[in-house]
Amino acid sequence: MTDSRPCTDLVERYTSVQQRIADAASRAGRDPDEVHLIAVTKYASLAQVRELIERGHRDFGESRMQHLLQISAQVQEYLDRLRELGDADAVADRIRWHFIGHLQRNKVRRVLPLCRLLHSVDSLRLAEEIQDCGQEDRPPSEVLVQVNISGEKDKYGVAPAAAQHLVDQMTTMPDVRVRGLMCMGPQVEGTDEDKDTLRAVFTRARELFDDVQRASGLERFDILSMGMSQDYEIAVECGANVVRVGSGIFGEPSPEQVNAEAAGAS
Repeated sequence: MTDSRPCTDLVERYTSVQQRIADAASRAGRDPDEVHLIAVTKYASLAQVRELIERGHRDFGESRMQHLLQISAQVQEYLDRLRELGDADAVADRIRWHFIGHLQRNKVRRVLPLCRLLHSVDSLRLAEEIQDCGQEDRPPSEVLVQVNISGEKDKYGVAPAAAQHLVDQMTTMPDVRVRGLMCMGPQVEGTDEDKDTLRAVFTRARELFDDVQRASGLERFDILSMGMSQDYEIAVECGANVVRVGSGIFGEPSPEQVNAEAAGAS
């Protein structure tokens, strides 16, 4: 007899995240449907991803190329099997992968065909590499400019003052379509003072987004990706329309998973 509790826990966490997003949007006077949830599969099992797909979830995010290649292939195999059985519904044809981690230029060519949106373009050289990897049979790659709003040395992203210039340079690239900005909040402990710090960072990101949107004049510069498991509610209150949630949905990683990731990164 199999234990159904893990899937029950997953559904409860997923439903809770959706409700908390809706509540945060309502507190800010926003339409909850404006906010898109990306389920980050960094530590998720294939069974968990399949459960969300069966519930109609469409957007999944990965931060490391190797795991993206692995899990997207497994998901594709699962969807192909459903189609063979005649069980795939319309949503299965619209699964969207997002690359949300730091992207090295030598990995761009392998990541691009798999992803609907790259969240982490943080340099002109990376944008140029994406442009060089464009193909005639593929639409322009949609990307976000990652901005280091908090100024933390251990975070990637361009300085806020450089964001407009990078966006302007990218608009000249025919195979790159810049859709907005992405940022990460600082690591905090959760005190009221820490929440104020997060709110200040996310508010500054929203102000920068508005400034760049006005100055660039781009019709589809409309995505502000900010907020993760520990801070997505504050991000939504401050204007995020894309949030990236992993452990809040799939649960905390095991020590073995964390160690395996550390070994792979070394």
